[in-house]
Amino acid sequence: MNRQTKRMMQRQGALGPDGEPTAGGTAAQRRQQVAAQRGHRPNAPTGERPSIRVRTVEYVREVRSELQKVAWPGRTEVANYTVVVTITIILVTLLVFGLDYVFAKGIFYLFQK
Repeated sequence: MNRQTKRMMQRQGALGPDGEPTAGGTAAQRRQQVAAQRGHRPNAPTGERPSIRVRTVEYVREVRSELQKVAWPGRTEVANYTVVVTITIILVTLLVFGLDYVFAKGIFYLFQK
């Protein structure tokens, strides 16, 4: 298990500070316990649906938390990928142009006979 996974599991409550599993059960159970302590009951059968504003805010909050988990590429990595893509596009374009030219000349040659 790598450091990033251990840190994530510690944040979720599945591991203690020493890296050993906690006695609080699975990570899902621990998340439910933490949510209950905060007064948030995600699956509570209240009978009424939260307002559109509350749902929108929750959605944006979840999107932001997911985007924080993304491993964004650095500036040099983006520049390298851009160069690779540009060169590949040029080569494929030249290949298609060359094949089109050769086939067109071949068809004209066949019809002129």
